[in-house]
Amino acid sequence: MKYAFLGFERPDGRVGTRNYVTIIPVDDLSNTVAEGVSKLIYGTIALTHPYGRLQFGRDLELHFRTLIGTGSNPNVAAVIVIGIEPSWTNKVADGIARTGKLVEAYWIEGHGDLKVIEKASRKAKEFVQEASEMRRREFDISELVVSIKCGESDTTSGLASNPAVGVVVDILVDHGATVIFGETTELTGAEHIIARRMASEELKKKFLEIYNEYVGFLRSQGVDLLGSQPTQGNIAGGLSTIEEKALGNIQKTGTKPIVGVLNEAEPPKTKGLHFMNTSSAGAEAVTLFAAAGSVVHLFTTGQGNVVGHPIIPVIKITANPKTAKLMSEHIDVDLTDLLKLKITLKEAAERTLNYMLRVCSGRLTAAEVLGHREFVLTRIHRTA
Repeated sequence: MKYAFLGFERPDGRVGTRNYVTIIPVDDLSNTVAEGVSKLIYGTIALTHPYGRLQFGRDLELHFRTLIGTGSNPNVAAVIVIGIEPSWTNKVADGIARTGKLVEAYWIEGHGDLKVIEKASRKAKEFVQEASEMRRREFDISELVVSIKCGESDTTSGLASNPAVGVVVDILVDHGATVIFGETTELTGAEHIIARRMASEELKKKFLEIYNEYVGFLRSQGVDLLGSQPTQGNIAGGLSTIEEKALGNIQKTGTKPIVGVLNEAEPPKTKGLHFMNTSSAGAEAVTLFAAAGSVVHLFTTGQGNVVGHPIIPVIKITANPKTAKLMSEHIDVDLTDLLKLKITLKEAAERTLNYMLRVCSGRLTAAEVLGHREFVLTRIHRTA
């Protein structure tokens, strides 16, 4: 069977599902100018955040990788980069410019907020008009980069919504698409199962090193996962241990070999199924996936997680009848029929996949309509 969607082709050959003009502040001091531009120019989104000053080492590298990756995402048509000084501002803009898309850089030192807002707004206006003429056309599903995550999981997640997404992942991989999953600590108790699915011993070793480093850091602080994993929402939903949560979690990764192990916000170099080292916090993980090139996200939830993202559509999927009823405005795909045995697992997967293709072709998700634009950068260590 052929699966297709209507997307936007970018100069580097990648295909997006959205067509945004973004205003990216390099640092926290530039948020005000970024917001000023976005308020003046209809059709722009400011990706404000609280970091970017006196970071160093791995933390600074991740900061740049996330900002450059976000601006480079195929869902973005053009970018205005704003920073306090020229060096870091140009570094981010130059990284994005390598994709061939429209990008311009401005810095505040020596100019002030008002002059930069004026200059950046004039350029943003041009970019929005350019983007408005870009048109969707049909692409094969193999052009998609999809990310997956669960949040506020419960027993219905492991029994229904996660297995349904797992079937979708298998279909995507079989048709040549790229899928990214993460949630490093939420693999605890099932990490050996993920390790066995690695396509090579080298990947297995790299995955276990990443996993053990993450869990080892937690233990070095004199704490264990209990109290934060499972979350209070997970416990209310019937999950009593991290092992139970992990076994349900990995259902959504399907059955295919894992062909890549990625650092935070690192783009996959091949098609297929990839693991990325991420936090289990929803907004942080989705931000990292978007920076790596994901253009649509499948998010299963039991108790009802509401996270969204500024540039990639986040599709909410639940099989919990209570959540589907009481939080209906947040749910895109209702799979309660699977728990009621009214549909098969295959039919649940087809329902999810078909909805995803509609979203990829332009349908807005619940999170998009409700204005959920959570953009949360991951920090590794203290600032200097």
